[in-house]
Amino acid sequence: MKKAVFLSIATASLVLATTVSMQAQIAKWTFETSQPLAAPGAGNWLTNISAEVGTGTASALHAGASVYTTPAGNGSTHSISSTNWAVGDLYQFEASTVGFSTIQLEWDQASSGTGPGDYKLFYSTDGAAFTQFGSDYTVLVNGSPNTAWNVTTVNSAFHYTVDMSPITALDNTSTAYFRLVDGNTTSANAGTVAATGTDRIDNFTIEVVPEPQSLSLCLVGGLGILSCRFARRRK
Repeated sequence: MKKAVFLSIATASLVLATTVSMQAQIAKWTFETSQPLAAPGAGNWLTNISAEVGTGTASALHAGASVYTTPAGNGSTHSISSTNWAVGDLYQFEASTVGFSTIQLEWDQASSGTGPGDYKLFYSTDGAAFTQFGSDYTVLVNGSPNTAWNVTTVNSAFHYTVDMSPITALDNTSTAYFRLVDGNTTSANAGTVAATGTDRIDNFTIEVVPEPQSLSLCLVGGLGILSCRFARRRK
């Protein structure tokens, strides 16, 4: 009768160590199916633009009679674009962050040469009182001297990422509001914003700041059993 042979590994061996990034998208607007082809008129909100990922609503407001279209996105078929920009005109995005913390925003944005060149980012938790986050930011010209947006290639020059995790009021709240607001009359080509000048937005995302997770101490022990311990990388 043959004896059963058991393989015993006395000294555990490290077999795997790697790092992965964990990130949760709360809401994202790609404008591939939410295409607001409308002209609501001067001083009227364009509303009810649904997120394609998650649950949320986007809207826009212009003091003048803006025309909204959905031209080529940044590496996709559609974005949202509008005309007739004045100081204070805006795009707004809102979503629930219940169950989430350490909020981050990402989006793509570009203007025509005579479209707005300076924007402000505002946030709110009640939709009434808004606070500016950080300094004004610059929007580049879509096209010469930069590479233009097109449906096949993503141009990172037009991409923005903003870590809003210091604003803990945005964590676990029923509705978080974010506005991209025209800051002044200077156009993207350093002239003056014209009524026919446009600004377009694509891939606006409300998400959680990615937090690296270290998959470490993956060991083979006795009887060949694989045992792994997970450790969170502290910020």
